[in-house]
Amino acid sequence: MKKLIHLLVALAAFNLQAQTEGYSPNVDGSQTFYKIYGKGEPLLVINGGPGMNSNGFEALAKKLGEKYLIILYDQRGTGKSTLKELNSETINMKHMGEDIESLRKHLKIDKWSILGHSFGGIMAAHYATIYPENISKIVFSASGGIDLGLTKYASANIHSKLTKTERDSLAYYDAKIDNGDTSKKTQLGRGRALAPAYLYDKKYVPILAERLTQGNSTINGLVWNDLQKIKFDCKPKLKNFNQPVLIIQGKQDVIKPETAEIAHSVLKNSKVIYLDNCGHYGWLDAEEEYFKALFDFLKS
Repeated sequence: MKKLIHLLVALAAFNLQAQTEGYSPNVDGSQTFYKIYGKGEPLLVINGGPGMNSNGFEALAKKLGEKYLIILYDQRGTGKSTLKELNSETINMKHMGEDIESLRKHLKIDKWSILGHSFGGIMAAHYATIYPENISKIVFSASGGIDLGLTKYASANIHSKLTKTERDSLAYYDAKIDNGDTSKKTQLGRGRALAPAYLYDKKYVPILAERLTQGNSTINGLVWNDLQKIKFDCKPKLKNFNQPVLIIQGKQDVIKPETAEIAHSVLKNSKVIYLDNCGHYGWLDAEEEYFKALFDFLKS
Protein backbone atom coordinates (compact mmCIF):
# COMPACT_ATOMS: atom_id res chain seq x y z
CA MET A 1 0.00 0.00 0.00
CA LYS A 2 2.91 2.31 0.73
CA LYS A 3 3.93 2.19 -2.92
CA LEU A 4 0.49 3.59 -3.84
CA ILE A 5 0.99 6.81 -1.85
CA HIS A 6 1.61 8.85 -4.96
CA LEU A 7 -0.29 6.65 -7.44
CA LEU A 8 -3.24 8.85 -8.21
CA VAL A 9 -2.00 12.38 -8.49
CA ALA A 10 -3.25 15.74 -9.56
CA LEU A 11 -1.29 17.97 -11.90
CA ALA A 12 0.19 21.39 -11.26
CA ALA A 13 -0.91 24.31 -13.42
CA PHE A 14 -0.80 28.08 -13.63
CA ASN A 15 -2.63 30.06 -10.97
CA LEU A 16 -5.93 31.07 -12.51
CA GLN A 17 -8.39 33.40 -10.86
CA ALA A 18 -11.71 31.85 -9.97
CA GLN A 19 -14.85 33.92 -10.46
CA THR A 20 -16.24 32.90 -7.08
CA GLU A 21 -14.82 31.13 -4.07
CA GLY A 22 -16.04 30.34 -0.61
CA TYR A 23 -16.64 27.73 2.05
CA SER A 24 -19.34 25.10 2.33
CA PRO A 25 -20.28 23.81 5.83
CA ASN A 26 -20.08 20.04 6.34
CA VAL A 27 -22.19 17.82 8.57
CA ASP A 28 -19.33 17.25 11.04
CA GLY A 29 -18.64 20.98 11.51
CA SER A 30 -15.70 21.19 9.09
CA GLN A 31 -15.72 23.32 5.94
CA THR A 32 -14.99 22.69 2.28
CA PHE A 33 -13.24 25.38 0.26
CA TYR A 34 -14.52 25.69 -3.32
CA LYS A 35 -13.87 27.72 -6.47
CA ILE A 36 -16.19 28.36 -9.42
CA TYR A 37 -15.31 29.05 -13.06
CA GLY A 38 -17.47 29.83 -16.11
CA LYS A 39 -21.23 29.58 -16.45
CA GLY A 40 -23.85 27.18 -17.72
CA GLU A 41 -24.79 23.68 -16.61
CA PRO A 42 -22.93 22.72 -13.41
CA LEU A 43 -20.00 20.31 -13.58
CA LEU A 44 -18.15 19.26 -10.44
CA VAL A 45 -14.48 18.38 -10.98
CA ILE A 46 -12.95 16.00 -8.43
CA ASN A 47 -9.17 16.06 -8.54
CA GLY A 48 -6.80 13.16 -8.04
CA GLY A 49 -4.79 12.21 -4.99
CA PRO A 50 -5.86 11.33 -2.42
CA GLY A 51 -4.25 13.98 -0.28
CA MET A 52 -3.90 16.61 -3.01
CA ASN A 53 -5.59 20.01 -3.25
CA SER A 54 -7.44 21.20 -6.34
CA ASN A 55 -4.93 23.84 -7.47
CA GLY A 56 -3.47 21.69 -10.21
CA PHE A 57 -6.86 21.48 -11.92
CA GLU A 58 -7.44 25.18 -12.40
CA ALA A 59 -6.31 25.19 -16.03
CA LEU A 60 -8.67 22.29 -16.76
CA ALA A 61 -11.48 24.16 -14.99
CA LYS A 62 -10.84 27.32 -17.01
CA LYS A 63 -11.03 25.41 -20.31
CA LEU A 64 -14.22 23.56 -19.33
CA GLY A 65 -15.56 26.84 -17.94
CA GLU A 66 -15.79 28.18 -21.50
CA LYS A 67 -19.04 26.22 -21.79
CA TYR A 68 -20.00 25.05 -18.30
CA LEU A 69 -20.18 26.16 -14.69
CA ILE A 70 -17.19 24.39 -13.15
CA ILE A 71 -16.92 23.74 -9.44
CA LEU A 72 -13.54 22.82 -7.95
CA TYR A 73 -13.10 22.02 -4.28
CA ASP A 74 -10.32 21.07 -1.89
CA GLN A 75 -10.98 17.63 -0.45
CA ARG A 76 -11.07 17.54 3.34
CA GLY A 77 -7.74 18.16 4.98
CA THR A 78 -6.18 19.54 1.79
CA GLY A 79 -5.60 23.09 0.55
CA LYS A 80 -7.89 25.50 2.34
CA SER A 81 -10.23 22.74 3.56
CA THR A 82 -8.25 22.23 6.74
CA LEU A 83 -8.94 19.92 9.69
CA LYS A 84 -7.58 20.18 13.23
CA GLU A 85 -6.84 16.46 13.31
CA LEU A 86 -6.08 13.92 10.61
CA ASN A 87 -7.16 10.45 11.64
CA SER A 88 -9.49 7.65 10.59
CA GLU A 89 -12.41 9.44 12.23
CA THR A 90 -11.96 12.63 10.21
CA ILE A 91 -10.56 11.22 6.93
CA ASN A 92 -12.67 8.51 5.33
CA MET A 93 -14.85 7.90 2.28
CA LYS A 94 -18.08 8.41 4.23
CA HIS A 95 -17.18 11.95 5.23
CA MET A 96 -15.71 12.73 1.80
CA GLY A 97 -18.92 11.67 0.10
CA GLU A 98 -20.98 13.73 2.54
CA ASP A 99 -18.76 16.75 1.84
CA ILE A 100 -19.65 16.61 -1.86
CA GLU A 101 -23.36 16.43 -1.11
CA SER A 102 -23.10 19.32 1.37
CA LEU A 103 -21.38 21.37 -1.32
CA ARG A 104 -24.19 20.67 -3.80
CA LYS A 105 -26.79 21.78 -1.28
CA HIS A 106 -24.78 24.84 -0.30
CA LEU A 107 -24.58 25.95 -3.93
CA LYS A 108 -28.32 25.21 -4.37
CA ILE A 109 -27.66 22.93 -7.35
CA ASP A 110 -30.46 20.50 -8.17
CA LYS A 111 -28.43 18.10 -10.29
CA TRP A 112 -24.88 18.27 -11.59
CA SER A 113 -22.53 16.35 -13.79
CA ILE A 114 -19.28 15.08 -12.32
CA LEU A 115 -15.79 14.68 -13.75
CA GLY A 116 -13.60 12.52 -11.55
CA HIS A 117 -9.95 12.24 -12.51
CA SER A 118 -7.71 9.46 -11.17
CA PHE A 119 -8.63 9.05 -7.47
CA GLY A 120 -11.38 11.55 -8.27
CA GLY A 121 -12.99 8.79 -10.33
CA ILE A 122 -13.02 6.53 -7.28
CA MET A 123 -14.64 9.35 -5.33
CA ALA A 124 -17.20 9.99 -8.09
CA ALA A 125 -18.13 6.31 -8.18
CA HIS A 126 -18.61 6.29 -4.41
CA TYR A 127 -20.78 9.41 -4.53
CA ALA A 128 -22.87 7.86 -7.33
CA THR A 129 -23.73 4.87 -5.14
CA ILE A 130 -25.12 7.17 -2.44
CA TYR A 131 -26.70 10.08 -4.34
CA PRO A 132 -27.39 8.79 -7.89
CA GLU A 133 -30.50 10.93 -8.20
CA ASN A 134 -28.38 14.10 -8.01
CA ILE A 135 -26.16 13.27 -10.98
CA SER A 136 -26.83 14.13 -14.63
CA LYS A 137 -23.68 12.60 -16.18
CA ILE A 138 -20.30 11.24 -15.10
CA VAL A 139 -16.90 11.47 -16.75
CA PHE A 140 -14.35 8.99 -15.46
CA SER A 141 -11.06 10.54 -16.56
CA ALA A 142 -8.11 8.15 -16.11
CA SER A 143 -10.16 6.83 -13.23
CA GLY A 144 -8.87 4.56 -10.51
CA GLY A 145 -11.96 2.44 -11.07
CA ILE A 146 -15.12 1.32 -9.32
CA ASP A 147 -13.42 -1.31 -7.16
CA LEU A 148 -9.92 -1.96 -5.84
CA GLY A 149 -8.69 -3.91 -8.84
CA LEU A 150 -5.91 -1.43 -9.57
CA THR A 151 -4.17 -2.31 -6.29
CA LYS A 152 -3.19 -5.64 -7.86
CA TYR A 153 -1.10 -4.10 -10.63
CA ALA A 154 -0.54 -0.39 -9.96
CA SER A 155 2.91 -0.43 -8.37
CA ALA A 156 4.35 -2.85 -10.91
CA ASN A 157 2.88 -0.92 -13.81
CA ILE A 158 4.31 2.38 -12.57
CA HIS A 159 7.77 0.92 -12.25
CA SER A 160 7.56 -0.70 -15.67
CA LYS A 161 7.12 2.74 -17.22
CA LEU A 162 10.30 4.08 -15.62
CA THR A 163 13.84 3.59 -16.87
CA LYS A 164 16.37 1.84 -14.65
CA THR A 165 17.94 5.20 -13.87
CA GLU A 166 14.55 6.61 -12.86
CA ARG A 167 13.77 3.56 -10.72
CA ASP A 168 17.13 3.79 -8.97
CA SER A 169 16.61 7.50 -8.37
CA LEU A 170 13.12 6.87 -7.00
CA ALA A 171 14.46 4.24 -4.60
CA TYR A 172 17.19 6.64 -3.48
CA TYR A 173 14.76 9.44 -2.65
CA ASP A 174 12.23 7.06 -1.08
CA ALA A 175 14.96 5.90 1.29
CA LYS A 176 15.84 9.48 2.21
CA ILE A 177 12.21 10.29 2.94
CA ASP A 178 11.84 7.09 5.00
CA ASN A 179 14.81 8.25 7.06
CA GLY A 180 13.12 11.55 7.85
CA ASP A 181 14.33 13.85 5.09
CA THR A 182 11.18 15.66 3.97
CA SER A 183 12.95 18.69 2.53
CA LYS A 184 11.59 20.29 -0.63
CA LYS A 185 14.79 19.32 -2.46
CA THR A 186 14.36 15.63 -1.65
CA GLN A 187 10.66 15.62 -2.45
CA LEU A 188 11.30 17.34 -5.76
CA GLY A 189 13.99 14.80 -6.60
CA ARG A 190 11.49 12.02 -5.96
CA GLY A 191 8.93 13.82 -8.09
CA ARG A 192 11.32 14.10 -11.03
CA ALA A 193 12.03 10.38 -10.83
CA LEU A 194 8.36 9.36 -10.59
CA ALA A 195 6.65 11.84 -12.93
CA PRO A 196 7.74 10.17 -16.22
CA ALA A 197 5.57 7.14 -15.44
CA TYR A 198 2.43 9.26 -15.78
CA LEU A 199 3.30 11.20 -18.92
CA TYR A 200 3.66 10.32 -22.58
CA ASP A 201 5.09 13.74 -23.40
CA LYS A 202 8.04 14.14 -21.04
CA LYS A 203 8.15 17.92 -21.44
CA TYR A 204 5.55 18.09 -18.67
CA VAL A 205 7.77 16.27 -16.16
CA PRO A 206 8.91 19.47 -14.32
CA ILE A 207 5.31 20.57 -13.77
CA LEU A 208 4.19 17.20 -12.47
CA ALA A 209 7.33 16.79 -10.36
CA GLU A 210 6.51 20.04 -8.57
CA ARG A 211 2.95 18.88 -8.03
CA LEU A 212 4.15 15.61 -6.51
CA THR A 213 5.83 17.54 -3.71
CA GLN A 214 2.45 18.87 -2.56
CA GLY A 215 0.76 15.66 -1.49
CA ASN A 216 -0.17 14.85 2.09
CA SER A 217 1.00 11.28 2.70
CA THR A 218 -0.96 11.04 5.97
CA ILE A 219 -4.27 11.73 4.21
CA ASN A 220 -3.26 9.47 1.35
CA GLY A 221 -2.61 6.57 3.70
CA LEU A 222 -5.80 7.14 5.68
CA VAL A 223 -7.94 7.11 2.55
CA TRP A 224 -6.33 3.96 1.12
CA ASN A 225 -6.68 2.24 4.49
CA ASP A 226 -10.36 3.17 4.60
CA LEU A 227 -10.91 1.91 1.04
CA GLN A 228 -9.47 -1.43 2.13
CA LYS A 229 -11.47 -1.41 5.36
CA ILE A 230 -14.80 -0.86 3.62
CA LYS A 231 -13.82 -3.27 0.82
CA PHE A 232 -14.54 -0.58 -1.74
CA ASP A 233 -16.65 -2.07 -4.53
CA CYS A 234 -19.29 0.00 -6.29
CA LYS A 235 -20.26 -2.64 -8.88
CA PRO A 236 -23.43 -3.96 -7.19
CA LYS A 237 -25.01 -0.52 -6.77
CA LEU A 238 -23.78 0.98 -10.04
CA LYS A 239 -25.54 -1.74 -12.01
CA ASN A 240 -28.67 0.33 -11.43
CA PHE A 241 -27.11 3.66 -12.43
CA ASN A 242 -28.79 4.76 -15.67
CA GLN A 243 -27.28 8.18 -16.40
CA PRO A 244 -24.74 8.61 -19.24
CA VAL A 245 -21.13 7.85 -18.39
CA LEU A 246 -17.95 8.58 -20.37
CA ILE A 247 -14.85 6.59 -19.50
CA ILE A 248 -11.77 8.16 -21.05
CA GLN A 249 -8.08 7.40 -20.58
CA GLY A 250 -4.78 7.17 -22.41
CA LYS A 251 -3.57 3.98 -24.02
CA GLN A 252 -0.24 4.53 -22.27
CA ASP A 253 -1.77 5.30 -18.86
CA VAL A 254 -0.57 3.63 -15.66
CA ILE A 255 -4.24 2.68 -15.27
CA LYS A 256 -4.78 -0.47 -17.32
CA PRO A 257 -7.66 -0.82 -19.80
CA GLU A 258 -9.08 -3.63 -17.68
CA THR A 259 -10.03 -1.06 -15.01
CA ALA A 260 -12.00 0.94 -17.58
CA GLU A 261 -13.57 -2.20 -19.03
CA ILE A 262 -14.84 -3.35 -15.63
CA ALA A 263 -16.62 -0.03 -15.17
CA HIS A 264 -17.94 -0.17 -18.73
CA SER A 265 -19.35 -3.68 -18.23
CA VAL A 266 -21.23 -2.58 -15.11
CA LEU A 267 -22.50 0.84 -16.20
CA LYS A 268 -25.22 0.13 -18.74
CA ASN A 269 -25.24 3.63 -20.27
CA SER A 270 -21.48 4.06 -20.67
CA LYS A 271 -18.91 4.33 -23.44
CA VAL A 272 -15.12 4.09 -23.43
CA ILE A 273 -12.62 6.21 -25.33
CA TYR A 274 -8.91 5.38 -25.38
CA LEU A 275 -6.54 8.14 -26.43
CA ASP A 276 -3.40 7.15 -28.31
CA ASN A 277 0.03 8.54 -27.37
CA CYS A 278 -1.45 9.54 -24.04
CA GLY A 279 -0.59 8.82 -20.42
CA HIS A 280 -2.47 9.75 -17.26
CA TYR A 281 -3.30 13.31 -18.32
CA GLY A 282 -5.41 13.49 -21.45
CA TRP A 283 -5.67 17.27 -21.43
CA LEU A 284 -1.88 17.44 -21.80
CA ASP A 285 -0.81 14.50 -23.96
CA ALA A 286 -3.87 14.56 -26.22
CA GLU A 287 -5.42 17.96 -25.58
CA GLU A 288 -7.52 18.32 -28.74
CA GLU A 289 -8.94 14.79 -28.65
CA TYR A 290 -9.54 14.90 -24.90
CA PHE A 291 -11.55 18.11 -24.86
CA LYS A 292 -13.48 17.20 -28.01
CA ALA A 293 -14.57 13.95 -26.40
CA LEU A 294 -15.60 15.74 -23.20
CA PHE A 295 -17.52 18.54 -24.87
CA ASP A 296 -19.25 16.14 -27.29
CA PHE A 297 -20.33 13.93 -24.41
CA LEU A 298 -21.49 16.72 -22.13
CA LYS A 299 -23.61 18.41 -24.78
CA SER A 300 -25.16 15.18 -26.10
